[in-house]
Amino acid sequence: MKRFLTVQKVLGLLLMLFSVTMLPPAVVSLIYRDGAGLPFLYAFALILGLGFLIWLPSMRASHELRVRDGFLVVVLFWVVLGLSGAIPFWLSDEPELSLTNSVFESLSGLTTTGATVILGIDNLPHSMLWYRQQLQWLGGMGIIVLAVAVLPMLGIGGMQLYRAETPGPMKDTKLTPRITETAKALWYIYLWLTVSCALAYWLAGMSSFDAIGHAFSTVAIGGFSTHDESIGYFDSTLIEMIAVLFMLLSGMNFALHFLALRRRNLGVYAQDSELRFYLFLMIVVTVIVTVALFYTNTYIDWEESFTHALFQTVSIGTTTGFTTAAFYYWPPFIEILLIFLAFIGGCAGSTGGGIKVIRFLLLIKQGLREIGRLIHPNAQLPVRIGGKVVNHRVVDAVWGFFSLYVATFTLMYLGLAATGLDLLTAFSAVAACINNLGPGLATVGAHYFGMHDVGIWILCVAMLLGRLEIFTLLVLLSPAFWRR
Repeated sequence: MKRFLTVQKVLGLLLMLFSVTMLPPAVVSLIYRDGAGLPFLYAFALILGLGFLIWLPSMRASHELRVRDGFLVVVLFWVVLGLSGAIPFWLSDEPELSLTNSVFESLSGLTTTGATVILGIDNLPHSMLWYRQQLQWLGGMGIIVLAVAVLPMLGIGGMQLYRAETPGPMKDTKLTPRITETAKALWYIYLWLTVSCALAYWLAGMSSFDAIGHAFSTVAIGGFSTHDESIGYFDSTLIEMIAVLFMLLSGMNFALHFLALRRRNLGVYAQDSELRFYLFLMIVVTVIVTVALFYTNTYIDWEESFTHALFQTVSIGTTTGFTTAAFYYWPPFIEILLIFLAFIGGCAGSTGGGIKVIRFLLLIKQGLREIGRLIHPNAQLPVRIGGKVVNHRVVDAVWGFFSLYVATFTLMYLGLAATGLDLLTAFSAVAACINNLGPGLATVGAHYFGMHDVGIWILCVAMLLGRLEIFTLLVLLSPAFWRR
C-alpha cells in the first residue's frame, strides 16, 4: 500500500508541475490579444486542482521508489498527461475539436509525433499555435527527465523514473555520477540547441514567433508547424538547411553532445559507431531519392531534386515530420523507402522516434554473426560495437524489443484496416504514429482529419507505445509485474 501511495504522490506532483505549462500560452494570448487565453487558464486551474487532490492523501508517503514503480509512474503520467493536455483543445473555439480529436492532438504533441487533425493551422490564434509547439518541446526530452532534477529536493529518488523514461538499449549509462546532474546536463544541452536553432531561424528571416515555435518542434524532433505548409511556407533554402542541421543534431545521442562539450573534442562524434551508421543511412537514402526524383521528372533539375531529397530524407529519417513538398504524392518507391527509413529512426538517447539506429545496427551484426556460425559452428563470434563486445543480454533485449514491435505493429495495422481504411493508409498511419513520425501516405499524408474515432484511439495507443519504447507500457500487462 505504501508503494502505491508514493506512486500517487509523484503523480500528483508531476501533474502540478505540468499545470504551470498552461500559463505561457495565456501570456501569449495577452501579448497578441487573440482573445483565446481563457481555455488555458481553465486548464491550469483544473490540472493544478487534480494534481493537488491526488497528492494530498499521499503527501506524507516516503516509501523508496523501485524500478517497477518507475514504470508505473511513467505510464500513468503519460496517459494522464495526454488527457490533461487535451483540455485546452477541447475547451477552445478555435479549433473546434471533439474529445477524441483533442486527446489525439495532445498526445501527438507530447509524444513528438506531429500528426494533426486540425485544418487551417494558419488561422489559429497565436496562443494555440504556441501551445502546440510547446507541447512538443516539453515532450521531446521528457517532462519526467526534467522532474528527476526536482524530485530529489522533495525527498523522492529519481533514478527509477529516469530508467523508465529514457529510451534506448544503453539507457542505464549515466553522463555524471549523480542522476540529478545527468538530468540537468540533458536539459542544458536541449535548451542550448533550442536557443541556437531559434536564433538561426530568426536570422534567416523567420519572425521571432515562428522562429521560437519551429525551434521547439525541430529540436524536439516533433514536426508541428505554425503553418499548414510546414517549412515549405517560408520558401527559403537557407531555412530548410538550418532545419536539416538541427534535425541531424537532435537525432544524435545527446550523450555525445555532452561529452564533446565537456572534453572540447569533436573527435567524440567520429568514434561513435551508431552516429557513423546514422549519417551513412542519411547520405545513402538522400542520394537514392535525389536520383529517383530527377529521373522520374518529379523535379526538372538536379539542385531542386537534391534540396527536396535532403530535407525530406533527414526530416523523415529522424522522425521529425516537417515537409517542404507533398512527398506523399512522389513516386511510390520513394514514399515507401522514406517510410521504411522512419522505422530505423534516430539514435538512442536522442529525441527521435523509431526502432533506433543502435538497435538496427545490433540486429544487422547479430544476423551476420548467425551467418558466420553456419560457416564456423564452433567459433566464438561476439557482437561488437565500436570495438567493444556487446553483452549478450543487450542483444537478447534488442531481439525481444523487435519481436514485440513487429507484433504490436501488426495488431494495430489489422485493427486500423478493420475500420475501413485502405491498406496503404492503414499501414502508413500506424507506421507514422508508432515511430512518432507524423505524416503518413495516401489519405493521412497531410492530416488525420475525418478518421473514424476507433482508428484515432488505436493511433493514440501507437503513439504512446512508440514514445515509451514498447516495453515500458507492455510491462504493466505482465502478471509478474503486479506480484509482490
